[in-house]
Amino acid sequence: MSDTATLPAVSTSRKVERLPPYKVILHNDDVNDMQHVVTSIIRLTPLDIEEAVKKTLEAHETGHSVLLLTHRERAELYCEQFQSVRLTVTCEPDV
Repeated sequence: MSDTATLPAVSTSRKVERLPPYKVILHNDDVNDMQHVVTSIIRLTPLDIEEAVKKTLEAHETGHSVLLLTHRERAELYCEQFQSVRLTVTCEPDV
């Protein structure tokens, strides 16, 4: 008799389920200056300065800009973080 246990084989064909993507959307407002918006985006997201400026200008010109695509919990966290710096950001499913 052996003291070692035999583990069941692990299936390598198992599908990994992905969480549905959510958009994090920056909305234009008449309260915050562009410098504050760009600085906040850089501080709160992985976007670099070039992308932050691009997204800020897009929101200013069109009314909104999609900052990121991520899963729901992270999108909601981004919304809370942007709210803490007085910026309007919403999240919605990416359908």
